[in-house]
Amino acid sequence: MRTVTRLAGFAVGLVAVFGTTYGIGRVVDRAPAAESRHDDGAAPVTGTGGVTDRPPGGLLVSDNGYTLETVDAPADEFAFRIVGPDGRPVTRYDVAHDKRMHLIVARRDLSGFRHVHPELAPDGTWRVDTPLAGAGQWRAFADFVPTGAEPLTLGVDVTVPGELTERPLPAPSTSTTVDGYTVTLTGAPQPGRTSELTLTVSRDGQPVTDLEPYLGAYGHLVALRRGDLAYLHVHPDGTPGDGRTRPGPAVTFLAEVPSVGSYRLYLDFRHGGAVHTAEFTVVTDGTSTGVVPSPSGPAPTEGADHGTPGHGHN
Repeated sequence: MRTVTRLAGFAVGLVAVFGTTYGIGRVVDRAPAAESRHDDGAAPVTGTGGVTDRPPGGLLVSDNGYTLETVDAPADEFAFRIVGPDGRPVTRYDVAHDKRMHLIVARRDLSGFRHVHPELAPDGTWRVDTPLAGAGQWRAFADFVPTGAEPLTLGVDVTVPGELTERPLPAPSTSTTVDGYTVTLTGAPQPGRTSELTLTVSRDGQPVTDLEPYLGAYGHLVALRRGDLAYLHVHPDGTPGDGRTRPGPAVTFLAEVPSVGSYRLYLDFRHGGAVHTAEFTVVTDGTSTGVVPSPSGPAPTEGADHGTPGHGHN
């Protein structure tokens, strides 16, 4: 049996690590929690006035009494559950962004990304066709709102065995292409403050003015910090049907990054009945514009073609 080792979520610095082995088939072993230090060179988590009281989302496997646990699954399936403060699987969730559960997976080198929506079984188990495409170290994020509780994002590491080739982070750029669309980024994220990021969609040189709603907005943006993969679920400015938000070509988001560093942005948008993902690298140092064009000028983002391994939706 091929095995995949699951290492649980961590904060910047001291973290709790759950050792699990994920079979491409079954989970075959579990070890008790232990404390460990993860040193990946990530910048410290900062915000307005200095270090924040809480880490960004996705760095912890357990938070506010809720824990992300993997579940035995067939080879072609990914399964997990959220255990609540009472020690039982959670079965009641509020709808957020049109879904009760958002599962996002990304390779640790940020070269692969998928955003899917599992189905909830009566016993509290979430199941979905496996989103892990290819060998590598992956991070899985469960983004949800337990009924009667605050929104949470919990994370767990998953290692898919095979030949592991780390890919370099694409250079920062203000423009990328995906599926024949060109997406341009304006705006600069700044640590500890809210910034506007506007992404403008065109096709064949013409602005796209008929974007279709996706997850309650004309775009859905996820940002991951290089190194520890701190997770930021960024909120759009406006909603379809509010009388002021137009269906393109521009989609604006309000974002606040927790620290200086490099970030990978993933914009999901729907057009022509299909969802497309545009990817960008941005760098913020607290003083510069935060979005730095590559030396040769704007260029397509590496690995942004929709349908490449580790890239997709459900």
